[in-house]
Amino acid sequence: MNEIEINMTPSHPGDFVRTEIIEELSLSVTQAAEILGVRRATLSDLLNGNAALSPDMALRIEKAFDLGMEMLLRMQAWYDAAMMRARADEVDVKRYEPV
Repeated sequence: MNEIEINMTPSHPGDFVRTEIIEELSLSVTQAAEILGVRRATLSDLLNGNAALSPDMALRIEKAFDLGMEMLLRMQAWYDAAMMRARADEVDVKRYEPV
């Protein structure tokens, strides 16, 4: 059976939070930051893809907006893996061959 390769770059979880929560609920970044109990700049960095989604932020989003923390963290892990895969040529490691 042939393996099908899907070249799909996942979006940053901040994009999802911005479109599916912040915009969907017509919240400003300032309002959402207040709800989450974080600084506006912290949330803005996440929403703009300039910061990774931390477990702390994922839990805050879960508590405030009833969106699963684990799903959000899987989105971050998928995004991180795709970004690292794109840079694989920059990592100079040779396969270990036992003697």
